[in-house]
Amino acid sequence: MTFRERLQGVAAEIDATLETYFSKHPAILEEAMRYAVLGGKKLRGFLVVETASLHGVDREVALKAAAAIECIHAYSLVHDDLPCMDDDDLRRGKPTVHKKWDDAIAVLAGDALQTLAFEILAGLDIAADRKVELIACLALSSGKDGMVLGQMLDIAAETAPEPLNIEEIIKLQAHKTGELIRWSAMAGAILGGENPAAMSAYATALGLAFQIADDILDETGDEAKTGKRLHKDAEAGKA
Repeated sequence: MTFRERLQGVAAEIDATLETYFSKHPAILEEAMRYAVLGGKKLRGFLVVETASLHGVDREVALKAAAAIECIHAYSLVHDDLPCMDDDDLRRGKPTVHKKWDDAIAVLAGDALQTLAFEILAGLDIAADRKVELIACLALSSGKDGMVLGQMLDIAAETAPEPLNIEEIIKLQAHKTGELIRWSAMAGAILGGENPAAMSAYATALGLAFQIADDILDETGDEAKTGKRLHKDAEAGKA
């Protein structure tokens, strides 16, 4: 099995897990949530599942934790795409949530995905101390000292008098992109009752490598293949 085939297989398992949290006849809010979170590579969820397997974690538990991080990731993209943020029209080759519906639905769908993530983690059948650590780490990684800080730095860069220097770019990307990747790698160790320090160091480097590749695609990629608008980071002085 190739890496791509393995990634696609795990992504399908995560999507199937996510489906269990939605009703069979969803109202518009759940429809928007499903639209935002289903599909895609599920790289963060893949990291959860693979690191969990290293520590002998039950597959169902790992998939639920993977579903949780994908909810956080999807919420961040829905809000990031809004006109008041990055103002993007395309995501994964489809209209962004605010384009398919409107800004209000996008805000609410993102809010609901964020809280669903913590609902999923709170319902895990694991030891209480591991559950608390997992939830606390995700709150830190996704909040004001993590991903949200990265988004704030991203917005500030658009009106900065000069383009960001390399240290500022690394800080921005380490928070905006890297924090969720770091949590994803740490989750398997936490679920297995192990120290996540080694996974944290590995994922910090992986997150930066991922963002470098994404920045290169932003400059040299094909919109038909990437499924999103290109060259926007350079235009804003952020790459």
